[in-house]
Amino acid sequence: MKTVTIIGMGLTPQDLTAEHLKIIEEADILIGGKRLLDYFEHCSAQKKTIDKNLKGVIDFVKNHMASRSIVVLASGDPLFFGIGARLVKALGAENVVIYPNISSVAAAFARIKEPWSNVRVVSLHGRNNESALLKALEKENIVAVFTDPKNNPARLAQRLIEEDFINFKVCVLESLGTTEERFNWYRPDQAAGMVFAEPNLVILKRSSEDLKWMNPLHLGLPDNYYHHQQGLITKSEIRAITLSKLRLLKDHVLWDLGAGSGSISIEASLLVPMGKVFAIEKKPERIQQIEINKSRFGTQNLEIVHAVLPEGLEGLPRPDRIFIGGGGRDLENIINAAAAFLKPNGLIVVNTVLMQNLQTASEALKALDFKTSEIQVQVSRSREMPWGDRLEAQNPVWIISGFRI
Repeated sequence: MKTVTIIGMGLTPQDLTAEHLKIIEEADILIGGKRLLDYFEHCSAQKKTIDKNLKGVIDFVKNHMASRSIVVLASGDPLFFGIGARLVKALGAENVVIYPNISSVAAAFARIKEPWSNVRVVSLHGRNNESALLKALEKENIVAVFTDPKNNPARLAQRLIEEDFINFKVCVLESLGTTEERFNWYRPDQAAGMVFAEPNLVILKRSSEDLKWMNPLHLGLPDNYYHHQQGLITKSEIRAITLSKLRLLKDHVLWDLGAGSGSISIEASLLVPMGKVFAIEKKPERIQQIEINKSRFGTQNLEIVHAVLPEGLEGLPRPDRIFIGGGGRDLENIINAAAAFLKPNGLIVVNTVLMQNLQTASEALKALDFKTSEIQVQVSRSREMPWGDRLEAQNPVWIISGFRI
């Protein structure tokens, strides 16, 4: 039985070596997409076009591989979201020889001159894989997307708008490797109204630019509007409930202790237009995130303080309200230190996902003669499935409120 040869074309035949071309010229049967086969019209080999009936193509290969030399042409790199893996599984690794080449993703990142070693790649080419894309956008700062005529850049940009991922820039790379090659960056609302040449590839990159062009600051902003470390943000629904528990008035001073990305501080600033919000955070990288988010939304009454709690509170204006969004093992000490500065009739709200800190916060506040109440919030978010939707549970959060009697 003869082995089947799979050759990655790279971007165009210009990426093929002399050895690749010799193998193609000597093939009895040449298999590939119509666009790839058109490059080799002069070859005498029998041509077989890969279409939607991939099983039929595989059966054809199995029926002819014993007696005839078969070469399969794959776009880009055969094993990078290509036909290579499918053929290896169907024919057996021992019956396949693979020649890799430049992938379109590698070429795309070479064009924009950025590394891609940690980039998440999602394929929508002939696949209903939108849920995987949305999940990737929640976690990653940059995502490469294989498109097709149906899942094209315009439709992808429209979905970004619908799913509130407007803080991603869209780079569309058209006809890579050809004389018609071009690429450019767009806002989602720009790309959604455009037509792009096929084939194309899309790179989505989280932007730190001002978002006020699309949606001004308001309560309950989607999580992805904020620059934040993966997963480390007070989720939108929890944020809304927490702000309601703080009972902020327009002239209040709020301390946000362990501010993280600053999402609570920034939205709280809307509720205290005549007051002030102080975001206190110990980690330099999160201080930078707060600064980016403050600039992004043009928040004026927010001051960022770099301090390791429970130190660093002296000298700040006394607060009417205190929010503690973490605390870890130091939660009790932070509560005790912060409560000493709280104004009469003040309120402390603590969020935690740890049962141990639920008890710690409640007992610490009661020991300081606060009247306490506790709630647990469980939020589930809808996620698309191939023929419907499901609910995906988020981590339950305890919210402990302490009112100074």
